[in-house]
Amino acid sequence: MIVVAGEALIDLVPQGTGALAALTPALGGGPFNTAVALGRLGSPTAFCSRVSRDAFGEALLERLRETGVDVAPVQRGDEPTTLAVATLGADGSAAYSFYVEGTADRLFGKPEALPAGTRAVSFGTCSLVLEPGASAYEALLREASARGVFTALDPNIRAGLIADADAYRARFRNWLPSVSLLKLSAEDAEWLGGSPREWLAAGPAAVVVTRGGDGLTAYTRDGAEYAVPGERVVVVDTIGAGDTVNAALLHGLSERDALSDEGVAALGAEGWERLLRFAARAAAVTCSRAGAEPPYAHELEAWKPA
Repeated sequence: MIVVAGEALIDLVPQGTGALAALTPALGGGPFNTAVALGRLGSPTAFCSRVSRDAFGEALLERLRETGVDVAPVQRGDEPTTLAVATLGADGSAAYSFYVEGTADRLFGKPEALPAGTRAVSFGTCSLVLEPGASAYEALLREASARGVFTALDPNIRAGLIADADAYRARFRNWLPSVSLLKLSAEDAEWLGGSPREWLAAGPAAVVVTRGGDGLTAYTRDGAEYAVPGERVVVVDTIGAGDTVNAALLHGLSERDALSDEGVAALGAEGWERLLRFAARAAAVTCSRAGAEPPYAHELEAWKPA
């Protein structure tokens, strides 16, 4: 079982250009997208969050159920669902503004226990910023790591939500001793400061940096560096691409029985190349269609790059 901990929200995606373009609601949130992607790839997955009882919340849970994700750990609340308004660039990249005051997901409380059979827990995005839930997720991260559970972190920086950048950067560094796999974009890495080697020295077994169409690079504790190019595809938008990478990495590690520091260390050059290419291919499929629609396992077997 891979548990994904974090927010589920509604993306409002513009259907055209200009400030007054029509907005279409889409199911989203970095952790939510990661859980859906894991389910579609075939990994036993559970979602650990707090979700509204409103119509949006019901739709979010229904998508998870349809994908085979266990929603038993999900807490519920009467508060509204968080909204994220997307703005798409000419290259399909997305920027967001958020409506988060008084919403259900930020009131998450740390559960007494993780689901039975949990092998890994994934964290990231808004849930690690918005209090009081952020402190509960942080406590869950530290507790899981202390118990020997493999932990993954994707900071997925949303700068507009971070009131004190320096305080968040310090908090990020304090998480690293409890992190097994750190995945982040090149933009996130620049915003956070530091380098993969510095982060590795603090705790993670591996750091994976994504560079959009330029591909992915993995850095490991033994000083090795493995890189693959991005898969060529006609990009519709990049919504959910990084979340798909998260899921593909975790799924691939699980398939190789490598959800441990020792397993990561044993991958070697061939193992890392196969894993990174799989993640790049999965992300490319997501970019080839509108919104966060990660691929199913059978699509990756049949998919051909542009």
